[in-house]
Amino acid sequence: MKLFGEKGKYLITNLVKGFVWLIIILATVFFIRKAIDIEYIEWLVPVYGNPFIVYLSFIVSEVVFGILPPEIFMLWAMETSGLSGYILIIAGFSVISYLAGIFGYWIGSMLNRTNLYKFLYKRVLHKYENALHKFGLYLIIVAALTPIPFSAICMLVGAVKYSFKKFLLYAGFRFIRYAVYSYIIWQASPVL
Repeated sequence: MKLFGEKGKYLITNLVKGFVWLIIILATVFFIRKAIDIEYIEWLVPVYGNPFIVYLSFIVSEVVFGILPPEIFMLWAMETSGLSGYILIIAGFSVISYLAGIFGYWIGSMLNRTNLYKFLYKRVLHKYENALHKFGLYLIIVAALTPIPFSAICMLVGAVKYSFKKFLLYAGFRFIRYAVYSYIIWQASPVL
């Protein structure tokens, strides 16, 4: 009897990739701060010091297939506020990310026959089509929890007209990712 089915292996593999990515980001921050003895926050002040730019960058990144890892923004939240502020900012980020997924679903469902969608499909979405056919809505859970581009998967799911109610439910796993990753980053903060 197999311990994990194919879906479980797919989820575990991508979760491991996500945690490896998180470790790389935290190790990079640690290296820059300790080994090079540079306060990395100083050269990021023009961006880090302007919450509008940070939030705008986050929104654009989440809508445009997660071009910047959310962990970078979690580090910003940790550096710029205490625990209660950190929790509020992370909650805000998770809501923005969830809404970006809904927006992606809407783009996919409304624009799936347009040239814009065809361009996005050719550039990004086609890579995930086989996984969508193989795993169905389970792919949303994997994308919500791992580094797979969440908005791109949401767009693809919308384009094939999967149930919006089920999509909303499965996309809710995005909140779990933000909670777990932000907790790990907060716990690692004394070392950083």
